[in-house]
Amino acid sequence: MKFNPVKPACPENISRRNFLKKSIRTVGAAACTPLAFPCSAAAKKSKLKIGYLPITDATPLLVAYSLGYFSHEGIDVERPIMVRSWNILSESFLTGKFDLAHMLFPIPVWMRFKQNIPVKVLAWDHTNGSAVTVSADSGINGFADLSGKQVAVPSWYSMHNLVMQLGLQVQGLEPVIRPSGSTLASHEVNLVTLPPPDMPQALLGKKVDAFIVADPFNALAQEKFSAKIMRYSGDIWKNHPCCVIVANDHLIQKSPIIIQKAINAIVRAQSWCLQNPKETAHLLSRDGEGFLPVNESVLNRVFGAIPDKELIHPQWHVERIGFQPFPFPSATRFILEQMKKTKVEGNTDFLTTLETKTAVSQLVDDRFVRKALDEMGGMKGFCHCDIKDEFTREEIVEIN
Repeated sequence: MKFNPVKPACPENISRRNFLKKSIRTVGAAACTPLAFPCSAAAKKSKLKIGYLPITDATPLLVAYSLGYFSHEGIDVERPIMVRSWNILSESFLTGKFDLAHMLFPIPVWMRFKQNIPVKVLAWDHTNGSAVTVSADSGINGFADLSGKQVAVPSWYSMHNLVMQLGLQVQGLEPVIRPSGSTLASHEVNLVTLPPPDMPQALLGKKVDAFIVADPFNALAQEKFSAKIMRYSGDIWKNHPCCVIVANDHLIQKSPIIIQKAINAIVRAQSWCLQNPKETAHLLSRDGEGFLPVNESVLNRVFGAIPDKELIHPQWHVERIGFQPFPFPSATRFILEQMKKTKVEGNTDFLTTLETKTAVSQLVDDRFVRKALDEMGGMKGFCHCDIKDEFTREEIVEIN
């Protein structure tokens, strides 16, 4: 049966924080009814450790923790631990500090097929959620205007690097990787890596001419110094995956019931976020539970609608950030093929030998998310389209 969280009224004399806590208690009570996912308060809870970056990509994990969804599933989860960079998150996961994490989709590809780490993608964490941001007075209005510029990406193995290079190549520009500030030919664009929290200040200080990253750092740059969005990522690749939920295959094999419960909680959190965008913004902000280092007003931009005038494809009706858990194989195939064409630092020979169809089956385990979705009535609550086969789709990419 589909779980439909009820959005309670918020009387004016109740603070947003108290309202949120009331919402948590309401949803928590519903979670243990026979019509929802079963749980037992008396059952001994299993423990999981979660790590995250301070970006909205982590939203489902943080909401599942805050609303008590993990707890209601019988999983004891400590408050998620924040780290500053993808390198730190990856290393912490590899050393067993975190059992569950959100990661940019190309990172587990690198882990699995270059580092031989038995990581599995269990679900999509979110869709869209990123943008190319530039200074308002830069004169940069599209990928063609990035010729001769310095552009920051959060990781070589990131959707951001992949999307940025797609856009540059369509315009006949050549992505290069050189020391920051290097002299460039007119057809070259220099790519550098920066931790997401450092990007707005780097743009303000003119150390880079543009950056592509997850929110809230695009929204923060908009609000703090009137930066502008050159292009939303979901306006390039319709409802693309970005971060995915990952776990070590050893844990999956040892504790499949725990993994199922964790995915149940995350999928329910995604549903709640879709139905409660303002409450989600508050929960994550400094004004709420303090998971992200920004004010609620910044996050309201992220979880609000994108004005049509800011989109190349308003007919797509994409959210600035969306939540849909199923890992469509078509998207995984597209990512693997594009990674073979995307420049990164280091040796990428491992990508050339990958047989795409086999790699998809080795990387992704969708058993748990399928079951979680089945309990919630399928994909209807997550997809705006009328789909005949809810687990199949066509990837739509238009750079312009």
